[in-house]
Amino acid sequence: MRRKLSSSADEDNDGSSPDAAKLNHDGKKTTFTTAKYDLNRHSDTLDRRKVEKALAPALSAPRTWTSPTRLQASTKKQDVSPDQTGDRMLDARARLLRRTRSPWSCSLLTATATLAAILLMLFILHSFVTRQLDSKGCEMYYTRSMFFNFADFDTEHTRFASKYSLHLYREVGFDEDPKVKGVPVLFIPGNAGSYRQARSLASETVQHYYNTVQQDKEALKGGATSIDFFSVDFNEDFTAFHGQTLLDQAEYLNDAVAYILSLYHDPRRSQRDPGLPDPSSVILIGHSMGGVAARTMLTMPNYQSNSINTIITISAPHARSPVSVDATLVRTYQRINTYWRDAYSQKWASDNPLWHVTLISVAGGSLDTTVPSDYASLASLVPSTHGFTVFTSSIPGMWTGADHIQTTWCVQLVRPIARSIFDALDVHRPSQTKPRAERMRVFKRWYLTGMEEIAEKMLLHNDPTTVLTLEDQSNSVNPAGQTLVLRSLGRAGKTTAHVLPIPPQEVPGQKRFTFLSNLPLQENPESGHLDVLFCSVLPLQPGHSAALFSMNLDLSEGSAGSTRLACKNAAIDRIILPASYRTSTQPFNKGSPFSYLQYELEDLAEHQFVAIVDKVSQNTHAWAIAEFSDRSEGHVHVSTSLQRLLAFGIRLKLPAERPLVTTFEVPALHSSLLAFKLRMGKQPCGDSAELFTPLLRQYLSEPHESRYFVNVKEANVSLHGIAPFMPPPLRSQAARSGLSLQFWADPTCGSSIDFSLQVDIGGSIGKLVMRYRTVFAAFPLLIVALVVRKQFKIYDHSALTFLAISRAISSAAAPLATSVGWHVWSTNTTESAIDYTKNDLLLGSQDPIFWFLLPMCGLLSAGLCILINYAALGVVSLLQIPLHMIGFRSSGPKNDNTK
Repeated sequence: MRRKLSSSADEDNDGSSPDAAKLNHDGKKTTFTTAKYDLNRHSDTLDRRKVEKALAPALSAPRTWTSPTRLQASTKKQDVSPDQTGDRMLDARARLLRRTRSPWSCSLLTATATLAAILLMLFILHSFVTRQLDSKGCEMYYTRSMFFNFADFDTEHTRFASKYSLHLYREVGFDEDPKVKGVPVLFIPGNAGSYRQARSLASETVQHYYNTVQQDKEALKGGATSIDFFSVDFNEDFTAFHGQTLLDQAEYLNDAVAYILSLYHDPRRSQRDPGLPDPSSVILIGHSMGGVAARTMLTMPNYQSNSINTIITISAPHARSPVSVDATLVRTYQRINTYWRDAYSQKWASDNPLWHVTLISVAGGSLDTTVPSDYASLASLVPSTHGFTVFTSSIPGMWTGADHIQTTWCVQLVRPIARSIFDALDVHRPSQTKPRAERMRVFKRWYLTGMEEIAEKMLLHNDPTTVLTLEDQSNSVNPAGQTLVLRSLGRAGKTTAHVLPIPPQEVPGQKRFTFLSNLPLQENPESGHLDVLFCSVLPLQPGHSAALFSMNLDLSEGSAGSTRLACKNAAIDRIILPASYRTSTQPFNKGSPFSYLQYELEDLAEHQFVAIVDKVSQNTHAWAIAEFSDRSEGHVHVSTSLQRLLAFGIRLKLPAERPLVTTFEVPALHSSLLAFKLRMGKQPCGDSAELFTPLLRQYLSEPHESRYFVNVKEANVSLHGIAPFMPPPLRSQAARSGLSLQFWADPTCGSSIDFSLQVDIGGSIGKLVMRYRTVFAAFPLLIVALVVRKQFKIYDHSALTFLAISRAISSAAAPLATSVGWHVWSTNTTESAIDYTKNDLLLGSQDPIFWFLLPMCGLLSAGLCILINYAALGVVSLLQIPLHMIGFRSSGPKNDNTK
């Protein structure tokens, strides 16, 4: 009788009769089963159909194709009986079942994908560690600090007195008195930060006051005074991971501000001049999450109105939370940012509760691997009239990036922050600071390069201070349209003036004046060696000039015919640039910087001449270059698409006949996910004739990020422009200008310079780490959820087994990621408007050129899950070895001593 593999409707052959069972029990001929499997009717029924359903995903995997000819030859080679065929089918299914149930099983597709993920992960990490790295130029600040704890700031003042504490900084050797006497400044540490991180900044304010400000009568008259530097101890709370902790800190800080202001009303605690008004506000300086806590203070119920009007933050993630692991933190961020956006969206100033507040955000750049510097942007929160974002590489004299901790003690950063605070003070006002517009002017002068569009030229607001008298027949007037080049200042051995006539204005924005020298420009004309004066003809009024002008510079040498000019000193608008010579390696290297001036022709409408006054008394290697140039000659707009730029790069040339400064504007370059390599040809000028080597500045207009490259031959170009998951700007802006490249090259060489810009694939891949590190942590959780869902689905359907993780990933996660990525990419190509409420590619980017990011993250996540799975299996297997050995010894042969 033929053996059946499953249940049948034929009652005569199903073996269910007692006689048939008896024959089996008596050892007689069997009709439908074998001793090898010994299956009864129920197990035989479950055998094929349930196993096939359970193994459907595995059986649907691609198999090796066998040609019909080979299959026919194999069939003819041996004639297999139907019983043997059934046995082999059961053997094959059993083996497949064992492989599916084995945790070590892995398909070829899964192994290939895992290997690709490993290689890609290593490539990304290697690029992040070795490619597109900024040089570190920060110097350590050293202090002799002491802190006074306010023990009486207890539970009567705040409900967090047992958790947090308030301290006052004093510098040993300068001021060791715990009584308050100046303007209050409060330092707020960040996530797991210490109150002692205020030491460098506080020490600089103390030393600068006693060494400089106290001896400057003009500064004291203008409202400068000493600073009382307070700091808060949060016991190193993890603010970045818990929203309620952020709210608690903000509430405590408002209580601390109220307590600090009360100290100045207590004669026992204050040594302040009684003729001055008591402070009504406190200046805040927040590091990291401390900057977010400072902004949160103004949204809390216990905030005292107008008690805060100046906030300076350092490496603070304003735009979004750096780690979104707590729902309360996400909601808190949304509430805070909505409050600030709504406040500055008001039409009338009276409806804006933050109208008097200025907010400055300082970012460390690419060296900050703790908080992405993209998150420090204020573009979505504050208009340019009330604040801005600046990178440390842009700050004059610093010109270097800084990591997250370096920003608290970097000398090049601490000094401009301390000096900007002193310049913003006005002790004669209750707020202790100058009005908002003046504070913004001070911060722009200290933090910005001076070449930004929002930078203000102070020359327009000043009055003439110098009378310049020249001989009528002097040959010192430079011909119109000709570049003035002074190679060896001091060659004449006396004070000389070189005059350039200001050309008439024909079309607004067409011409500009530029000046560059390796000598410093001093605001005090008596102490400098080089002056740049903008002059107008002064009518002859004998005896009247001495009363109006503080400086009289007579170069007529007693000539009867002379011309008097009323002049303004341009040193107040001096822009410093890093020196660039053949020996220069980094912009932050110690040395005398270049002095640079740049004015649009409209800024000089009230003047007729520019006088370059050389007051060097002996021949030197100092030099100066001044010229009026057409904007069209020094400004090049590179019109190319991002796709073409990535594929072919760009090749440009600085012509032989060029102005002192040439700017190339590339609107297509605006993404923070891309990095480029710039290579510049040599300037064939000769060592003796060359005044300086090419100097490059790459910059963005928003945020204010500038990076300098001295003696440039090759440069790594990267930027913090449009970044993933970033909110839109507060107010609609014109089309982004993208990245700009500004070159200073010696115009006297008379030779062209070629340069090229190519995408750096390795450097771009490394940029993904900081922008998508939370995504790399979240995607594996999604993969694990899909795998567990697939395993339970198969188990519930078949009640047989769980699929191995590697097989479940290949059958569930990979096809899903690929299909979703393709669908999103195909639908995104038609999108044009940016909608902050959705992320078109699920990875925060609206540019379709980055469509590959989703499948790449899916591949990395799947490979990471498989690696962790096999690593865990390996650890478990290793731990099982000693357990098996112990079990083998305990179950070994024993002596039988039975009596």
